[in-house]
Amino acid sequence: MQTDSSPSTKNAIRTVVWAGLVAGTLDAIAAVVMFLSAGGKDPVRIFKFIASGVFGKDAFAAGSAMTVWGLVFHFSIALLFAAFFFVIYPQIRRFIRNPVAIGLLYGLLIWLVMNRIVLPISNTPVQPFDPANAIMGMVVLMVLVGLPISLIVHKHFLES
Repeated sequence: MQTDSSPSTKNAIRTVVWAGLVAGTLDAIAAVVMFLSAGGKDPVRIFKFIASGVFGKDAFAAGSAMTVWGLVFHFSIALLFAAFFFVIYPQIRRFIRNPVAIGLLYGLLIWLVMNRIVLPISNTPVQPFDPANAIMGMVVLMVLVGLPISLIVHKHFLES
């Protein structure tokens, strides 16, 4: 009988944390690059925007603590998506065998959840819908979040 500290449990936690950190880091880098390429001057605003989901517009006027909260929320969300994927992967794998296809579809699901559920119920400022930004966001989440999560989790299950 395995306990919570069994090698299998430790490997599962390590896989989820690794997948979440990789996906969160790639997503954060993409956000900063896109922000700067659009003429933004202070990429810290990205993380204050994330913090505004909980703290509202006051997050933009606050200091570095809001940047830290934004990073905490950003990586927490990435870890939650990685953990959820880890749990559902064995079932999905029964229907779709290709981990690349699964990851790209999962990234699209993440975009839908974030843009149609999470952001609308959060305190973040409402952004006008821009089809080009939506497509870019979908591609980023598909390639830089869903795909790495899928490949890392797939590797875990191959080695198990």
